[in-house]
Amino acid sequence: MDADERPNDDGLLPRLRVIEDQPLDERATAYAQLHDQLRDRLEGGDVSRSRG
Repeated sequence: MDADERPNDDGLLPRLRVIEDQPLDERATAYAQLHDQLRDRLEGGDVSRSRG
């Protein structure tokens, strides 16, 4: 697979490696934050953020 054919991970793998190197309590917090960021990104295209 060429570099042009690889999916764009937006630095996800390096972020996961950093998280895995942290102590367990910090790791849990980091995974929760990453989960929230990914959920917001995925849902951002489906939901209008302008509530008024």
